[in-house]
Amino acid sequence: MAHNLNINSQPSLYIPASINPIVEPNPEFYSIFSKEEIVNLINALEIEREIPLKYSYKGRGGKIWNDFYLKYIIPNWYRKSNVEIDLLKINFDYLNGNHQECKQVNIIDVGAGNSYPIKYFINRLYKIGRISKYVALDISEELLQVSRKNFTKWFPKIDYISDSLDIENSEIPKNLLSNHDTYGADETTNIFLHLGVTIGNHRNRVKALKNFRNSMGKNDFLVFTNEIGANSQWNGLVRGGCDYHAQKIYKWIQQKIGIKSEDCELIRKYDSQRDSVVANIKFLRDYTIHFNHDNFQKNVEILKDEEVTIWRHHKYEMPELLKELKEAGLEIFHHSTNKDNSHIMVICKISKILNY
Repeated sequence: MAHNLNINSQPSLYIPASINPIVEPNPEFYSIFSKEEIVNLINALEIEREIPLKYSYKGRGGKIWNDFYLKYIIPNWYRKSNVEIDLLKINFDYLNGNHQECKQVNIIDVGAGNSYPIKYFINRLYKIGRISKYVALDISEELLQVSRKNFTKWFPKIDYISDSLDIENSEIPKNLLSNHDTYGADETTNIFLHLGVTIGNHRNRVKALKNFRNSMGKNDFLVFTNEIGANSQWNGLVRGGCDYHAQKIYKWIQQKIGIKSEDCELIRKYDSQRDSVVANIKFLRDYTIHFNHDNFQKNVEILKDEEVTIWRHHKYEMPELLKELKEAGLEIFHHSTNKDNSHIMVICKISKILNY
């Protein structure tokens, strides 16, 4: 639950013009995040020099992402294709319960966003009487509101459940995964979706995959999409999320933390240490960020020319993908790529070694 803090009751900091600035996040910043999230954000900023991308979807960030999706990703008259929708169509025979010989499926959509990518897929399941319920999970309450509005409009007769979840830090609650609906547990399976190339945005991909694995039963599938290829071959062309979304996050962070536009710049590059394409805030002068939250105070100092990562994306090459899945206790049941071979959809199950 987010905490609203009255930081206005604290004495203001006098900052002489001759020294490096001390800035403090505005009250809205503290109202967006839980106490645990603020502590995690501060630790990531101080130790990793990163503001995790997942936190950018909260508060007004949810609207920023939804606007980005509607403008750049949703199919329309001049852009007919959508990677997620197309790959779900291609793989429908693997995702409708046939391979588990079950009568119904629950769809557990982790990182559901606005739920748009699953609209066609759910409609096909509904037409053949296979869909039991749809569970939308996301770190952003704001996006869950969008998801609920969309889904209940499209499918008023399908059970809709939503909850806030950070898959990097939490397994999926068991009460959301009950298979005992119209049919028995052995006749209903859970299909976990993690679409939108979200797996490539995580700071700790294996940890997220382990949380999925620990939430799965022996007949369940995990389905995720991501870009494939070598990150180091990035040609420097800014597109997609690295373009519009990163720019909006950059402005959002400036506003919420109080960094002057003339004191920083947005840098996009390939980061060899993270093996990812990143968008970073580069500081053009020394800064001290003063966090004052619920009797917890912390100063984070950032020096001139230091960079803080605010957006990241990691592509997969197959040997690395197989290695991370094995480490998480998962194995590939099936996979396919889009027509351009730029994106992959992976369908996983619990590893045979662990499936007992």
